[in-house]
Amino acid sequence: MRLPRLDAAGRAALFTEARTANTFTDEPVTDETLRSVWELAQWPPTAANTQPLRVTYVRTGEGKDRLLPLLAEGNRPKSEAAPAVALLAADLDFHEHVPVTFPIKPGFRESLEEQGRDGRAGMARFNGSLQAGYFLLAARAHGLATGPMAGFDADAVTREFFPGGRHTVLLVVNLGHPAGDAWQQRLPRLDSAEVLSFA
Repeated sequence: MRLPRLDAAGRAALFTEARTANTFTDEPVTDETLRSVWELAQWPPTAANTQPLRVTYVRTGEGKDRLLPLLAEGNRPKSEAAPAVALLAADLDFHEHVPVTFPIKPGFRESLEEQGRDGRAGMARFNGSLQAGYFLLAARAHGLATGPMAGFDADAVTREFFPGGRHTVLLVVNLGHPAGDAWQQRLPRLDSAEVLSFA
């Protein structure tokens, strides 16, 4: 069996033309679109189908007022202008859902429970980060520009939007339709000889 291949337009949308958007139009992004992004992003694989990523969309003025002071100063105007901002977090108690998501391994939930949150944190962060990459691709597949950012106080954002210690924020992503000056000039990529090796 051969898997289908993306055509040139699909590859451009997801990869070769993918850039971080710095400015956005004021065109809104609907709840339906935001839900549909997740409906697509949920399907690619995670280890033992654990699916630890949790998404909070910040769209209201009140929500932005809570978020913006926790971002690096240079990132605040971008998030303020974005129609939606996604907070991507890892659920450290993802194991509670394992009986549903991975029913083929009885006792798996209990073994993860014994590890405690500290023991599960690495698995949650790794798979949550993997899902964050899927999320960015899913957003672009819906015609949205993305602006992923690491410039924020992760502990403060976690406390503000995910209190209780169960979640840890991984990434903040601005979402919307790109304005005319959204992109910086494309920067170079490493030559394949610098990256690839064959054993």
